[in-house]
Amino acid sequence: MAEPLPPGRHVEAFLEMLAAERGAARNTLAAYLADLADFTGFAAARGMAVHEADAETLRAYLARLTDAGLSARTAARRLSALRQFHRFLVREGVREDDPTELLEGPKTPRSLPKALTEAEVEALIEGAARLPGARGPLAVAVVELLYCSGLRASELIALPAGALRPDADLIAVRGKGGKERLVPISRRAREAMLAATAARSKPGGKTRPGGGSRWLFPSRAASGHLTRQGLGLLLKDAALAAGLDPERVSPHVLRHSFASHLLGRGADLRSLQVLLGHADIATTQIYTKVLEERLRKLVAEHHPLAREGVAGG
Repeated sequence: MAEPLPPGRHVEAFLEMLAAERGAARNTLAAYLADLADFTGFAAARGMAVHEADAETLRAYLARLTDAGLSARTAARRLSALRQFHRFLVREGVREDDPTELLEGPKTPRSLPKALTEAEVEALIEGAARLPGARGPLAVAVVELLYCSGLRASELIALPAGALRPDADLIAVRGKGGKERLVPISRRAREAMLAATAARSKPGGKTRPGGGSRWLFPSRAASGHLTRQGLGLLLKDAALAAGLDPERVSPHVLRHSFASHLLGRGADLRSLQVLLGHADIATTQIYTKVLEERLRKLVAEHHPLAREGVAGG
């Protein structure tokens, strides 16, 4: 076992490790310190040093957070800090066991980004078209494709050149777990991708998907294709050109907008599950709020007793 240290020094040593080994920022260190200081006070009130706390004390602490009205997200963050702290103690030989191993964290509701409106998506495409050089057609192509198909960023950048056929309305996509699915694409998206290919081809040269590369969206990166970072930056530039907040625009936001707009226009969850490539319908059910809103609107607009001015029977 390690030499005994004053209780506060264990926390200090943990923070020093975060700074030295993980390059944690000052704000991150301050947040960890605040979380561990709060637990230190709780453990001390129960006659226990912070580095000696058992699972029962930790459970009682989490229960107190809930009773105090803290959100599940905040409680989950504090539990994460405690887990990392106790793993550090075990690694350093201060403890032989990790009392956080069997603790269940608070269930945090899965959140979704705020979808763009249909008008904002059109504005984003127009902004993308204003980017200079070949970046304009490329930006239009990725926005059109992400929005019309709901592809994940990882799926889009890894599309092979052969995925695009000028006369095909479907593309084969390899999703999570290596599973393939066919995804329909719009005529606009197909034409935008062909235009992007043409824009990066040499004048007078023959144009074909990928422009000679094995990838549909090639780049000079080590991977040979557009990277996630490059894709994100391209969308941010398009957002700025469109006068939109770039923080609101990302591949995931366009995927969410695709799903939300489909549901808003009458699609069902099972069809959406197939289109998004979700292995489990439970994953798709995070969109039930969008569906519920559509159903409320449907009743409000079409149910005879929901209309204003309808006399009672």
